[in-house]
Amino acid sequence: MSNHYYSDKPQVAHDRRATEAELRGWKLRFVTDAGVFSKSGIDYGSRVLIDAVELTAGAHVLDVGCGYGPIGLTAAKLVPEGHVTMIDINERAVELSRENAKANGITNVTVLQSNLLSEVNQRDFDAVLTNPPIRAGKETVHTIFEQAHQHLKVGGSLWIVIQKKQGAPSAKAKLESLFGRVEEVTKDKGYRIFKAVKTEDSSKG
Repeated sequence: MSNHYYSDKPQVAHDRRATEAELRGWKLRFVTDAGVFSKSGIDYGSRVLIDAVELTAGAHVLDVGCGYGPIGLTAAKLVPEGHVTMIDINERAVELSRENAKANGITNVTVLQSNLLSEVNQRDFDAVLTNPPIRAGKETVHTIFEQAHQHLKVGGSLWIVIQKKQGAPSAKAKLESLFGRVEEVTKDKGYRIFKAVKTEDSSKG
């Protein structure tokens, strides 16, 4: 089956829609489509992550599983002197993210089609952000954590959102096995935001 949002080539018929959202004080417009995550509007977990994340103006950021772009494009607004790399396995999501970046006048982004982080060469990101594809399974989610650790510089942070009922405790345990410091930044309606910091001690992990 190739109609789920983590397919590389969704086969479901197109159903393009326009939506608007206010994120971190900016009104952004998005085109969504069938075959991508949360096509009817920005999901609550992504909003909680967007509201919680802390980035410096010059940060280099990676958005893993960008969908049609709400997390990565908001991050790009937050780092006007930095750059955001946005990746997704789903070619339809990649096309939408590029289209939505252009429509919102956001130029400090690069959008790549990538199976997990396979196409990402940079290994000194200040932050990695992800609303991980829970339906793809725990192994995939934990692989994202492992690869994010490899692509962060020492002192960089992985920010994730995950629901308690969808594996937050095991996700935190996995993060603690990789990163030097893990904290729960906030929780909202069952969603947890974890910030995992790559320390010198954990950099060889």
